[in-house]
Amino acid sequence: MTSYGIYKNWDKGSKELPEIEKFSDTIPARLDIEFGYILNIKKARGKELHFCIEHPPFTDAADELMPPFTGKLYVRTNDWHFFLGDTIWEPVFDKIGPWRLITTMDGQVLADKTFSIVPDFEEQQEQKW
Repeated sequence: MTSYGIYKNWDKGSKELPEIEKFSDTIPARLDIEFGYILNIKKARGKELHFCIEHPPFTDAADELMPPFTGKLYVRTNDWHFFLGDTIWEPVFDKIGPWRLITTMDGQVLADKTFSIVPDFEEQQEQKW
């Protein structure tokens, strides 16, 4: 893991990875804040990488409970950087709690990091004015 925490806004369509803004396990529940980690994976070209993002219970537009976000992809090069993360969206209140990000390959855990999404007191103060 080369970095973890809060990242500058990321263009998912770009080949560039997001830039770290602040190393932290604690993330303020702020709209569009980007958080997660970057891994540097070596000598694994062509191997299948699996990821899972476990999140607090919240529902989708159809009021169905959302399962953990999961996926897989293939390592592209023998010295590959990979970003796993998420962002906060409306409604913000149901995103508060632990978010666990796990990356595995060949049944081995490469990274397992839990972020605490907490109420954003700065934003609450600004809204009072």
